Amino acid sequence: MVVSEIVIPKKQKRNSSKGCELVTCLNSKLKSGFNLVFHSPLLCVIVFPNAHITLYPFTPARPPVSLPAALGGQSWGHEEVSESVKEYIVMKQRLMVRAFSRTLTLVQSYRPSRTAFSTASSSFAIKNVTKSNFDSSLADLRRHVRDSDFVAIDLEMTGVMSSPWRESFEFDRFDIRYLKVKDSAEKFAVVQFGVCPFRWDPTKQSFIAHPHNFYIFPRQEIGGDDSSYEFLCQTSSIEFLAKYQFDFNTCVKEGISYLSRAQEDDVRLQLHSAHENEPSESPYTAKEFKDVPLVRMADILFVDRMKNKISEWHDDLLQIRNGGSHRTQEDSNDSSDQFQAIFFKTCPSIKLNGFTSRQLRLIKSVVEKSFKDLAYIRVNNGSCFQQIIVYTNSRRELELLMNEAKESHFKVAEMKIEAAIGFRHVIDLLSSEQKLIVGHNCFLDIAHICRKFVGPLPSNLEEYAPLVQKNFPFIIDTKILLNACNILQLKMKKSSTSLAKAFAILCPHIASGVDSFGSAHNNPVAVEVQVDDMRSSNWNSGAKHEAGYDAFMTGCIFAQSCNHLGINFTSHSTLMKEDKLQNYINLLYLSWSSGDTVDLKSGQTRTESSSLNVFKNQQLKILFPNIVLIWGFPSKLKAREIKESLTKVFGLTSVTSIFHLDKTAVFVQFIKPELVSDFLKLKSTIEKKKNDAIYVLHPFSDLLEGGRTGAACYEVYKEICGSPISKPLFADQAEAITVNLDSKRLESMAHKTDSFAESESAIDTKTAETTGEILGLASC
Repeated sequence: MVVSEIVIPKKQKRNSSKGCELVTCLNSKLKSGFNLVFHSPLLCVIVFPNAHITLYPFTPARPPVSLPAALGGQSWGHEEVSESVKEYIVMKQRLMVRAFSRTLTLVQSYRPSRTAFSTASSSFAIKNVTKSNFDSSLADLRRHVRDSDFVAIDLEMTGVMSSPWRESFEFDRFDIRYLKVKDSAEKFAVVQFGVCPFRWDPTKQSFIAHPHNFYIFPRQEIGGDDSSYEFLCQTSSIEFLAKYQFDFNTCVKEGISYLSRAQEDDVRLQLHSAHENEPSESPYTAKEFKDVPLVRMADILFVDRMKNKISEWHDDLLQIRNGGSHRTQEDSNDSSDQFQAIFFKTCPSIKLNGFTSRQLRLIKSVVEKSFKDLAYIRVNNGSCFQQIIVYTNSRRELELLMNEAKESHFKVAEMKIEAAIGFRHVIDLLSSEQKLIVGHNCFLDIAHICRKFVGPLPSNLEEYAPLVQKNFPFIIDTKILLNACNILQLKMKKSSTSLAKAFAILCPHIASGVDSFGSAHNNPVAVEVQVDDMRSSNWNSGAKHEAGYDAFMTGCIFAQSCNHLGINFTSHSTLMKEDKLQNYINLLYLSWSSGDTVDLKSGQTRTESSSLNVFKNQQLKILFPNIVLIWGFPSKLKAREIKESLTKVFGLTSVTSIFHLDKTAVFVQFIKPELVSDFLKLKSTIEKKKNDAIYVLHPFSDLLEGGRTGAACYEVYKEICGSPISKPLFADQAEAITVNLDSKRLESMAHKTDSFAESESAIDTKTAETTGEILGLASC
């Protein structure tokens, strides 16, 4: 039984009391899904499984807005309502009150069942979380995650690829696929994070889902270097977010900031270092306060005026201390506002107001140079720091005051660090509870989580896998599950395993918002959604590609998949220990299109043998030692023309395949690995003779046209992909990286040559030839 809405008009005070009585009655009978709203039009609506009762509380002189519909669709003005119409309205109201009374009787005897929980689709909004309601939402989320059986996640980012050639290619090795994902996680921002805990309710035989949609933004909350975070935006990704009504203003203005664990450690280390190294004899003040040279006349005049002002106050204190009287103040109001006499820790003090940062530095310099018994300190007054000049009677009192201010500042700084952790509290919660994390094609999502909230990503996949395992020991990818499990493949009918498609096929009763419990053929898993005090058994917010809703869809797909696998949710064993899931837990796609996967437990990689991948492997067998990378040739050259130029030199069967990275870069796979080094050497030799007449007749002349053509073996491709540089064209990227690599190699070669020269006083000619090959970009 669900009461969707009760609406009581603001001006109907006599009916408002009845409405309150109704609320009390319903609240005593129902325990969920109730909402009371006061507003116009003058309408009261109650909706539950087999009734729709409408009550019109109004004054006869002012008919309700919905009256025309109640009177057969006629249009009525206020002055056109005749006495007969008023009588009809009164009669209609009495009839509705009787029907309403009978409805309340039904309410008292109504007992909800799973089948009749709600017949209409519920579309209340998802729980959006920003910095304004983060603390309260986090407290609720802690409880939901602690009680959950698994937690589904989803992320929305500002982009995926920093350059077109960083797309995942067939010729990419496992380690290179990781480097491309690493680059994406380092360069783009996460702007929305969906978290949806699922808990099995054995009494209702259904899952209870709690979808949360977090807006996050990498705002720098602490740090004294005035730097800010930078991230890339990919136009197609931003356009995609805008298409689905992503609220960019909420993200930037209200998004929750965060600190990674590594950032927190660095900031705390800096804080502790500054705290320990702060001299005990000087006040604990900000680093920006340094002695300011008096290079301007305005500064000189300001320093003299401040010295006189502070001297007057200081002399007054001494005079009062010696039994004299306080001198009459003749200062202007502005001056008294800027110098406010207070007591700080029982010590006479002056609070400085309305001065610029430069003026404060000058005042500090005056105090330290001219007054031995005065101290300039900075204290926290709750919302900001306040600059104060304090008078002390002794050196000991001064030291105690300074130490107290120092400790206070330290505690405030620690509180700021704790507050700046922000959204990472959610990640720490998921990590500490060690729940089963469910994602859909989530290797990039997990990389973003580790980079944004844990720390810098390792340079290789072998070190990355244990990092993920340490923080999230149980992860399951629903895309792996759908593609690798024969039972689910039959259910999907070999259809696309995209999130939306899988949700529509496996969870039609949720996707359509219509209950299908009674259907023996479908036998779906029931999922109830709870958002704050609202609950529904067929919830559909309609917010596709919103992280919170996508996380909900992911969790529903997983629950339904487990149901098809015959997993018993009522058993006391946890899902991550379920035997039928062991082959899929911690197995993630490096690239789902190629079927390349990584086992996070062992760090081992393999290619899944789906029908699509088997067909690809039969068509093309990739041998990485046989691959040479060529870039910088004229864009007019096509793969067929490049192959012709190579086969004219090395034989008709020498080249097995050519694959374009972009318009001026290709992979070339030779039939034998020896041909890679043969090509590189020949290319270097021909380029040295480019001024010869025979050069234009060589089959490589078109390939080398322009003088910018570079080539290298596959290992150099790995170095290029691992670089943080991202040029749009691969040729520009390769040129920047290989020049850097060659410089390092030449330095290493020069070091070896110098060592050799010291012992032999000669340079081997073979070494010189090798150096020449490096300069020609023909060496690997």
